[in-house]
Amino acid sequence: MPTVPEVPDQAGRLDLAAHIRPGDTVLWGQACAEPLTLTERLMEQRAAIGGLRCFVGAPASGTVRPEHADHVSFLSYCGSGGNRALHRAGVLDILPGHYSTLPYLIESGALPVDVVLVQLSPADGAGRHSLGLAEEYLSAAIDRARVVIAEVNDQVPWTHGTRTLTAAELDLVVHTSRPPAEIAAKQAGAAEQRVADHVAALIEDGATLQLGLGALPEAIVARLAGHRHLGVHSGLIGDAVADLMEAGVITNARKSLDRGRTVTGALMGTARLFGYADGNPAIELRDTRYTHDPEVLAAQDRFVAINSAIEVDLTGQINAEVARGAYVGAVGGAVDFLRGAARSRGGLPIVALTSTVNAAGGGTASRIVANLSGPVSTPRCDAGLIVTEHGVADLRGLPLGERVAAMLAISHPDHRPALEKECPL
Repeated sequence: MPTVPEVPDQAGRLDLAAHIRPGDTVLWGQACAEPLTLTERLMEQRAAIGGLRCFVGAPASGTVRPEHADHVSFLSYCGSGGNRALHRAGVLDILPGHYSTLPYLIESGALPVDVVLVQLSPADGAGRHSLGLAEEYLSAAIDRARVVIAEVNDQVPWTHGTRTLTAAELDLVVHTSRPPAEIAAKQAGAAEQRVADHVAALIEDGATLQLGLGALPEAIVARLAGHRHLGVHSGLIGDAVADLMEAGVITNARKSLDRGRTVTGALMGTARLFGYADGNPAIELRDTRYTHDPEVLAAQDRFVAINSAIEVDLTGQINAEVARGAYVGAVGGAVDFLRGAARSRGGLPIVALTSTVNAAGGGTASRIVANLSGPVSTPRCDAGLIVTEHGVADLRGLPLGERVAAMLAISHPDHRPALEKECPL
């Protein structure tokens, strides 16, 4: 077996141009799973490598900047985090589509991937490296890529999952010791706290949850401290999930599938979450082809999908991508999870948002709108329960006229008269 080249934690000795060709598409783990030493060196060496394309996912670092577009073209499924600066500068192209399709696009070659950069935990006694902080679409990329370059970081947790890597599967290994990128929880405002109260009241003991990231999902999780035997099956989890697992609220004991285990595609939090997940068999990282699989989601009884939106129109159409003309969100996995929850026995497909947002010229703008200002990310046929601080609009089974009345009831009172006038029905 050939010896895998290894480089100590000295980025200056790492020559990526020896492995990456001009015109290659390079993909790496997103958010906290970004191999920072490798991505930093890639941007430093971009001119020496020549023109390349990078699929950047959702960043939790400031590694990639608009000035790097002199030799790099950037592609992502989302406009969150540092991607907003790239999009404002006109150097980020967006791949719209359901999150569940990403690994299949990679697998088929429709989304070509030539080189994968991965951040791994140190190997266990059997020589197996865990994927550390994310699996999701990385597995498909690893299987498809010509070159796999690994940053083995001794500060990355060894996490359980269905995929590990050995030296034989790696083309280059770089050893480092540095804190992974972190995503700290944001403080929820008063309106978000009231939204969280409404959502928490809908959730029964024994339900299995899918959650996003941000102040509102964290506030919802915090409201569940009095619940019992909750489960988690989600594309990602943050620190708040670790808190409820440690408190015995999330036990996964009543899940229909994966009983006893929190299943997720990625860990997106801080050292608190990473430390809790280290060597913990109660947390399992899985491929997007499993976490977002419609049959798996539908088979999970009492599956509660909790997603967010930028705005929702009076008939239930949802824009989760564009705000004030800027691409700041994503199609993401919302439709995947909402459809799964709709088919689950006792499931709840929830979209939660505050009813207003601060307007650019002062005052507020309604997020319940007569007409969307951006694309339809989730069609109204997939809308379930829409929740704001003013209540819950359960659109399931409602015809259009009744939907309008339900949506007006959860809009901000200051904006209802204008919405009634603008209503197209």
